[in-house]
Amino acid sequence: MDMVNTPFRKIDDLQARINSFRPFGKELLAAWQERLRIDWTYNSNAIEGNTLTYGETAFFLREGLTSEGKPLKDYVEAKNHAEAIDYLHEVVRIKRRMTEHFIRGLHGLLLRGVTSTVSLGAKGKLIQKPLTAGAYKVRPNHVLTLSGTIHHYTEPLHVSDEMQSLLTWLRASTKLHPVERATLFHYRFVCIHPFDDGNGRMARLLMNLLLLQAGYPPCVVRSRRRKEYLQCLEHADVTGSTDRLLLFLAEELAQTQETMLAVLEGKSPSPVPEGTLNHSERQTLILNALDEKTLAIRELSSALPMIKRPTLKSDLQILRRTGRIGRKGKGKGAVYFRK
Repeated sequence: MDMVNTPFRKIDDLQARINSFRPFGKELLAAWQERLRIDWTYNSNAIEGNTLTYGETAFFLREGLTSEGKPLKDYVEAKNHAEAIDYLHEVVRIKRRMTEHFIRGLHGLLLRGVTSTVSLGAKGKLIQKPLTAGAYKVRPNHVLTLSGTIHHYTEPLHVSDEMQSLLTWLRASTKLHPVERATLFHYRFVCIHPFDDGNGRMARLLMNLLLLQAGYPPCVVRSRRRKEYLQCLEHADVTGSTDRLLLFLAEELAQTQETMLAVLEGKSPSPVPEGTLNHSERQTLILNALDEKTLAIRELSSALPMIKRPTLKSDLQILRRTGRIGRKGKGKGAVYFRK
């Protein structure tokens, strides 16, 4: 694709502006990475059918607490994906090379504790298939596309050869723009579909590893654009052209960059998005903060920056009315305690 007709220039301009703020402060960097960890985990899992909301994902990854009524498997997926992201940052730090062994190990981490998957069987029926995390598939896999056709992936017998070819191509493709290189790797990996499950999440993790290694932030494919994303993949299958997929992923990467710039330039008050917790999750955080402590509202606000102060006041009133906390004093001298 000709550079003039791609968003590479926009991406590189945004990245130059981000780089002008380096070195990033440790606190800002940690907060920003937490936000990316939540965004990336929620969106990538939601694309694959995970039912956790953004708020539930954020609450679980920050506090380790679950909500009622959601499958344990969804929390296992969130935990594993977040830990896979942490591992990628370490891989970038130590400059580890991408190999088949590394890819299988990353898959083992992503699907740790998962022993089966639901897939499309004969006559369109859903069936349970066993899987082994970190091992290539032993049974053929396919997908029902948005257009209603069945798309078959690489046969199990040829997976190892195809993965070796993909990595050979990767080592020879260093002259490509990093975004194009990462996109093509993503698409070729999806075409192979080397594992029984987790292939979409793996494709996005590995794509983003290549971007991180090249100095860019990750491309977070937002779940609300899932249909467009799948259409781009299907378009590449049908036409043989990845241009549409490249433009789509470049847009998503630019979105991440623009959000990061807003934080760096002080246009966004917090690297961690507010309004992601429901009332039950907020109140659990308040009760935990007051466990064996007596705190004024300013101290609670400082301890719980993800809760806006007016919302915090409202939650405190509800907790008092329901008898779960008490208050001593009045006005600015008031302090709260857990009953």
